[in-house]
Amino acid sequence: MKLLFKQRLFSWLDSYDIYDENEQTVYVVKGQLAIGHCLNIFDAAGDQLGTVRQKLLTWMPKYEIYEKEQYIGCISREAFSFRPRYDIDFNGWHIEGSFMEWDYTITGANGERIATISKQLFRMTDTYVLDIARIEDALHVLMFVLAIDAEKCSRDQN
Repeated sequence: MKLLFKQRLFSWLDSYDIYDENEQTVYVVKGQLAIGHCLNIFDAAGDQLGTVRQKLLTWMPKYEIYEKEQYIGCISREAFSFRPRYDIDFNGWHIEGSFMEWDYTITGANGERIATISKQLFRMTDTYVLDIARIEDALHVLMFVLAIDAEKCSRDQN
């Protein structure tokens, strides 16, 4: 399954539309006014599916992931690495990125590919293509990609 993750150009808070291969809206992400990043994920009908919330006062940026109201895990960037790597306490997943931070691979506990994420260059807003192996992992992959994008955005602002 492929999803296109596209940030909205004119938005006060972080806002994204996520489309499938047929350009149909699958998810809508809306930023919430808060200290730190807080992103709410909705399905196309407007039902809230999850939240990505920055945990404050941590040495390295850390983001908590909630499916509906249920905490399912968190993601944090590894401190000393030339290539971006993220620790996830969810299903044994691990994320590793390219040196330029444009492409990422999510692998499972047994080394199987969960998803690949690639940033499309020369776009007005952040745009990623998510190639997800199993459709049932789509929401979780999206939430981790949102956390990575928020972490990069926080770093770029400093």
